[in-house]
Amino acid sequence: MRKRIYGIETEYGLLVNDNDFPYGPVEIADRIKDHVFSKGLGVLDLHYRAKHEPPGNGGFLANGGRLYIDMGHLEYASPECCNLVDLITFDRAGDQLVQDAVEELGWADQVSIIKNNVDLETNATFGCHENYLVGRSFPFDERENLKILSAFLVTRQIYCGAGRIGACNPHPFRDWDGVSMEIHEEEPVDFQISQRADHIPNEFYRWVQYNRAIVNTRDEPLSDPTKYRRIHLLVGDSNMSEFATAMKMGTTTLMLDLLEQGFAKREWILAESVGTMRSISRDPEFKWEITMRDGNRSTALELQWEILECAKAHLGGSRHETDWILENWESVLTDIPKGPEALLGRVDWASKYWMLSEFKKEENLDWHDPWLKSQDLEYHNLNRQTGLYWGLEETGDAFRKTTDAAIEHSKTTPPRGTRADGRGALIKALMGTHAGYLIDWIGFRLSKNEEPFLMLDPFISYKSEIHDYLRSMDLLPQPETPSPLPEKK
Repeated sequence: MRKRIYGIETEYGLLVNDNDFPYGPVEIADRIKDHVFSKGLGVLDLHYRAKHEPPGNGGFLANGGRLYIDMGHLEYASPECCNLVDLITFDRAGDQLVQDAVEELGWADQVSIIKNNVDLETNATFGCHENYLVGRSFPFDERENLKILSAFLVTRQIYCGAGRIGACNPHPFRDWDGVSMEIHEEEPVDFQISQRADHIPNEFYRWVQYNRAIVNTRDEPLSDPTKYRRIHLLVGDSNMSEFATAMKMGTTTLMLDLLEQGFAKREWILAESVGTMRSISRDPEFKWEITMRDGNRSTALELQWEILECAKAHLGGSRHETDWILENWESVLTDIPKGPEALLGRVDWASKYWMLSEFKKEENLDWHDPWLKSQDLEYHNLNRQTGLYWGLEETGDAFRKTTDAAIEHSKTTPPRGTRADGRGALIKALMGTHAGYLIDWIGFRLSKNEEPFLMLDPFISYKSEIHDYLRSMDLLPQPETPSPLPEKK
């Protein structure tokens, strides 16, 4: 496709720092959600969306995105974005909306919102879901192409991983009640570069909550199913670094371009993906050795270089954003062998590893000391006064692709160039009325007697059509008719 539609869904962790705090994590998440909508930043659902999503469980925001409670977690879904700058800006706007609510509720000292993917005490995991729009003709049903995509996703963690202390021995049915698990003794892991690697037990699967897979094969386009398909990935980590988010999403969309255009190579397929993903993440020497399907030995870094060179040969010069991705993909692969300090402010796992190593040395701590684990979580804290990542931005060490002013603007204004623009206009109009509504990603309905207004093409704004529709329902004032010019005498 000439352009992509991107989207990120973030499930937030939550810490209560006060034993006497009157609310538990689930109620806190619910109250944060309610506070956001009480400020006039969106409209809550009036209908059941699913069995576990009753009315009021969440709603769409004025910026075109969505905030809701999912399995007890507070979750933000960005609006549809058509470029990386917008994507990063609206991803961070969601973070800011949530953190603003915590501070406005007066809970900044008692409640921490953590943008990570694992509870270091219980090893429960929560996700960061990536969404990419592709054409319906995308060769997604061919197993060889899925294996090529899997190899890319397994190895991209060397610059996309968020890092963590410790490990969790995975099991395909870890989250199923009544299923016994065999416990295997393994070597202790001090630090690994990915948070999700231990929680992905399959290469391919359709479900997202239990049998998580490197490549999710569910076909839910949320658009015209005759034209589009949505690639929905849950293998990646949530990132604090803007650079890491841009590389995670940007390099993946170029990988999809290579697959779509027939340039991806079967020689990139791994002998085994799930175990390789874990071994890369857990390698204490950062060598990241891998075995290819043909039996040859390589490394994750070497495979990423091969994919990059292929992308440069076939995609370079096609678009300004593509060239930016290629340039920075090359820069990070070049700097990885120099060590974590060379990646400071760009790669989350490396930034965290450097910080924790320095703190560990200063305080003479073991890797599994509770104090050090608390610092691990603080890297992801959205509170700028306490979160460790924000220190990198204050010193200028963190790469920025957006601005604080743009993030502030994007809390209430949707991105242009996608249907999120029209949806945002709809939400703002509804906030000033008592009209009933039913809203989803692909359209809305304002009356039982009216046909639904469908928004099946994510590349179309629909804004003017929505304004006309709202005027026909008397939900917007009619445009003023200009006064006639006086006749000449």
